[in-house]
Amino acid sequence: MSISTSSKSMAVPYFLLAQILILSSSLFSTASNSLPQGSSLSVENTNDFLISPNGSFTAGFFPVGENAFCFAIWFTEPFCTNNCTVIWMANRDQPINGKRSGLSLQKSGNLILTDAGRATVWSTNTVSESNSLNLFLQESGNLVLRKSDGSVIWQSFDFPTNTLLPRQSLAKDWELVSSRSRSNYSSGFFKLYFDNDNVLRLLYHGPETSSIYWPDPELMSWEAGRSSYNNSRIASFDFLGNFTSSDGFNFMSDDNDVHMQRRLTIDFDGNLRLYSRENSAEAWTVSWQAMSEPCRIHGICGPNSVCSQDPNSGTKCSCLRGFKMKNVKDWSLGCESDFELPCSGSESTFVQFTHVEFYGYDFAFRPNYTLEMCENLCLERCDCLGFQLKFIKHDYPSNVPYCFAKTMLLNGRHSPNFEGDIYLKVPKNQTSFSSHYVEDMKVVCSGEMAMIKQLDRVYTKGHENGSLKFVLWFAWIFGAIEFAVIFVVWCFLIRTHHNSDAAHQGYLQIATGFRKFTYAELKKATRNFDEEIGRGAGGIVYKGILSDDRVAAIKRLMINDDNQGEAEFRAEVSVIGKLNHMNLIEMWGYCAEGKHRLLVYKYMEHGSLSENLSSNTLDWGKRFNIALGTAKGLAYTHEECLEWVLHCDVKPQNILLDLDFQPKLSDFGLSQPLKSDSHEISRLSRIRGTRGYIAPEWVFNLPITSKVDVYSYGMVLLEIVTGKSPLADSGDTGVVRWVKEKVGGTGLVNSTMEMIVDPRLEGKYDKNQLKIMIGVALKCVLEDKDARPTMRHVVKMLKHDDEEEITR
Repeated sequence: MSISTSSKSMAVPYFLLAQILILSSSLFSTASNSLPQGSSLSVENTNDFLISPNGSFTAGFFPVGENAFCFAIWFTEPFCTNNCTVIWMANRDQPINGKRSGLSLQKSGNLILTDAGRATVWSTNTVSESNSLNLFLQESGNLVLRKSDGSVIWQSFDFPTNTLLPRQSLAKDWELVSSRSRSNYSSGFFKLYFDNDNVLRLLYHGPETSSIYWPDPELMSWEAGRSSYNNSRIASFDFLGNFTSSDGFNFMSDDNDVHMQRRLTIDFDGNLRLYSRENSAEAWTVSWQAMSEPCRIHGICGPNSVCSQDPNSGTKCSCLRGFKMKNVKDWSLGCESDFELPCSGSESTFVQFTHVEFYGYDFAFRPNYTLEMCENLCLERCDCLGFQLKFIKHDYPSNVPYCFAKTMLLNGRHSPNFEGDIYLKVPKNQTSFSSHYVEDMKVVCSGEMAMIKQLDRVYTKGHENGSLKFVLWFAWIFGAIEFAVIFVVWCFLIRTHHNSDAAHQGYLQIATGFRKFTYAELKKATRNFDEEIGRGAGGIVYKGILSDDRVAAIKRLMINDDNQGEAEFRAEVSVIGKLNHMNLIEMWGYCAEGKHRLLVYKYMEHGSLSENLSSNTLDWGKRFNIALGTAKGLAYTHEECLEWVLHCDVKPQNILLDLDFQPKLSDFGLSQPLKSDSHEISRLSRIRGTRGYIAPEWVFNLPITSKVDVYSYGMVLLEIVTGKSPLADSGDTGVVRWVKEKVGGTGLVNSTMEMIVDPRLEGKYDKNQLKIMIGVALKCVLEDKDARPTMRHVVKMLKHDDEEEITR
């Protein structure tokens, strides 16, 4: 049988391909659900992991910091890299090196985790004479070490970290321990455990103090529905969300009687929550939680601070007057005083903070004490920091006052329903105190900003055999050269053969001057998408360092099976790639490879305007320059560039700030081209933008023009001036109405300005600029789009070039 020339030419690459596949299979392991005895998993091999039989769970090396890994189990989820839902960790407090570390199932039956090939950081401490052991990841999420007959000699379910899974029991001497923060997986300060009285409790175990906060410590066990008359100490829940505990505590989840994925986790903020979802592609939903009032969780804000609950912005911490944060990155450390408290009672006085409670740590408890008696009690001792005066209801006709004198101010919370006050002991000569119970509110982070320390690893080199090392290096180099030659030849032939199919791949072809990156390049630049710096509905942004050492922000878009997100990607690249302005984000390139869609921008050192407004880093000069720069960027996109563009999503989160706090308008994923003759675009099928910043035209299905961006800019301008977000309170109309009411009464006089301007500026602002900004903002948010100015006019008004237009 003869073979044609063309057939021979194709036989060569397929033969080479077969050889390469054989060589690859010998070099790289593949994922399975078990690890045989005498085998190991390497941290350097990304394919070394275990998968449960139906793929619900994955076990492998999970990145927890810079060159730091833990062996963990997590839910198998799409698009998750270092932000997967972890349910168990072997070495959460002692991560291993990313080089020469691994998990080994020894012949002796012991499962060990070694760091850099030397130190053993974790082991099961098991011994077995059987030579048929294997490590198996069950579909339940349980990692078991078992014999060939199925008998288990060790399992991860017996050593939980911060999470319980369905049918996993919490028993005597076991406990769930929270993580330090959302991104720091090391052991935190909160525990779920069975106490010595056989009652299931939540405990705050901080660096200096510890206290129980659930069930309510003010109640006896039987008053909280618990029974100590048991000795089994066991609790668990099932796939339907039914939880039972031996102390009589039971609950059913909100979505009870539906079989779905569930987990019970003690979160880094100290609350115990049951989460559920129907499949791995969905977000987790809280279907039950232990604490409905987060401020009752002990230690959440640290010493000398007060926790308060805001219905719009959530849990917040703040220092008492006269105190400052001990560590601006970690609220759990609380606050420290700015004053020195004298021992002499004659040199001290008290400041009242209404509806504030500091629970526990009383050196004296006195019923039926008057305010004066309580003051004298505290003044007698140098270590008294203040006292709690609380009225408690009795069977008498009136309430009885109780005095609780404090040596420590811990577990502080403010609640309008709390019938009591705290009296803080302060020096008489201190003038900075007021009756306000808190300073500027700050969102509680519970250690969220506490950085993961880079591991300080020093390893001593062992004695090496020089001759053996030479032979190994020679063999390795020779084999690498041979493999490279085969691979290059194969790639060349295969690419030549498939060139004709490239036009049918459906990839976006964009005729722009910036670079098209490969997915592998961007994966390497971000260290496997390790450092997340932001996220939104459409994707996640990571910090990366490109091959030329430029620092980049790399946005990874979520593209599902229906290609949702593809339109945003096309719009972003085609629009921003053609624009060039100092107040628009600079794009360096993109990646369109398979289902991967990534955008590469210049990294903005100071993050978004939203972040800076909430963290109080912007003085008046910076705020005004940001407002002017943003207006210039919008004016350019509306009227000055070759192809006019409507942004459609102007908000503080999309205004980024560089090293010099210069604003850069970003995120053009929802943008639309404008008709240069009318500033209009065609009607759109859906509303674009963000609640609180969208113009009325979107809601009432009116013609969309460039004035929708003007409206959104006006809302941003009001937020820059007042510090009030339209997402809070009553929404955008609430902020606008509030400003109009202040201005309408007396005009923009000094007293009115003080009421309107952001109090975090502490009165340091330019009055003329403030008048201009408020006037411009109110004109931009007029309901009649035709009455709003263009962005070009906005720039002129801000630059004082058209003061008549401002006051008209």
